[in-house]
Amino acid sequence: MPDAASEDAPTESRYGPVTVLFGDRGGRYPDGNSVLVEGERESVLIDPALGVVDRAGELPRIDRVIHSHCHEDHFAGSYLFPDVPWHVHEADKPGFASLDDMMNIYGYGSAIEAGFRPIIADRFNYRARPDAAPFAEGDAFDLGGVTVTVRHAPGHTRGHSCLSIEWDHAGSRRHLLYLGDIDLSSFGPYYGDAWSNLDDFDRSLARVRAIEADWYATFHHIGVLDDRTAYLERLDRFAGKIAEREARLLDFLAEPRSLEEVVAHRFVYRPQDDVPFADGVERRSMSQHIERLLADGRLKEEEGGRYVAP
Repeated sequence: MPDAASEDAPTESRYGPVTVLFGDRGGRYPDGNSVLVEGERESVLIDPALGVVDRAGELPRIDRVIHSHCHEDHFAGSYLFPDVPWHVHEADKPGFASLDDMMNIYGYGSAIEAGFRPIIADRFNYRARPDAAPFAEGDAFDLGGVTVTVRHAPGHTRGHSCLSIEWDHAGSRRHLLYLGDIDLSSFGPYYGDAWSNLDDFDRSLARVRAIEADWYATFHHIGVLDDRTAYLERLDRFAGKIAEREARLLDFLAEPRSLEEVVAHRFVYRPQDDVPFADGVERRSMSQHIERLLADGRLKEEEGGRYVAP
């Protein structure tokens, strides 16, 4: 199947009881690919993106909304369903308590937050839902003939989860693994928030590599892959961005430099990328790499808070 971003890609694709609703430009940020699952008793919508807003009138009755994690692009269409239960991993539940709590997940600092807060509220339709129902690893939603099972995969956020969607067809068990923001993109893993963790992301990547499914669906870019070899190739390329960033950092620190110099150099985003929160992401991401390299003895800290590769 072609990537959702290709010109001949469909606006949606169906896999048994699962319909992947592709967002604008193949689900590129700020949009994403939402997943509709229709069971015999219930229908759920996973990660309602901005594109859902445009097609709300085309959807069947939605009985509950499931979030892979609490990030702006994953709840942008959730406000359309105020009268049904919202679900999110227990570790990300605080993000739905209030907008202040949501901003704590990012942790970019007051200067960046001042501009980002109204974007979350207005462009991404943030609605507080302190009653959001928490789930945990292994919890399953039985929709009638189809189950949605939580696979906790932290790193991107503390509560980021993949979802195994399974049903029986012609005497065999079918399985679509929804990867959320393990999106297999060329950008690579994102671990730039206060609630992100690089070591957790590494472990989650190893976990999802071991999961065998008939289809692998991502929230951004790729869409759906139906070939395990292609999935593993994409996953390895995606994971490889971590080592690539680390190698570039070590090259840059061949001479002593401060964290602020590292941030200004840009290792996650390109220098020309106009991203208002780029400095916050670079600081959080590369601080984790520096901490890991210090612990491994591949960096040392000099007087004045400068780092150098010995």
